[in-house]
Amino acid sequence: MNEADGLKPLCGEAEFAALLDTMAVTSAPRVFAVVQEFGERLDGWVAAWGLAFDGRVEVFAVDDHSRMSLEKPENALHLFTSERRHLRARLVWLPESGGRVESETPEVAVCSV
Repeated sequence: MNEADGLKPLCGEAEFAALLDTMAVTSAPRVFAVVQEFGERLDGWVAAWGLAFDGRVEVFAVDDHSRMSLEKPENALHLFTSERRHLRARLVWLPESGGRVESETPEVAVCSV
């Protein structure tokens, strides 16, 4: 016997689907990248991707495919920074829905070569 046997649906199918859609959107993690900068604007790349949930963060390194669970996104920065190799790391927050990228650097400019 199924534990749902004998229970009535909370609402109609379309309304329930809309409730689940809203739940998914409002509880979605924020996506960010950990970018590394080499020297003074000599080179840069995405070193890791992260998902920020309420109360925890999951970070996935691009190169070695390792995964880390952290308390805050900022905690990942020291893992991707090295004075000896002239590497600095910063967070770049992806837009939640068509907005602008949030970066630790207030001005975003295009570099031409």
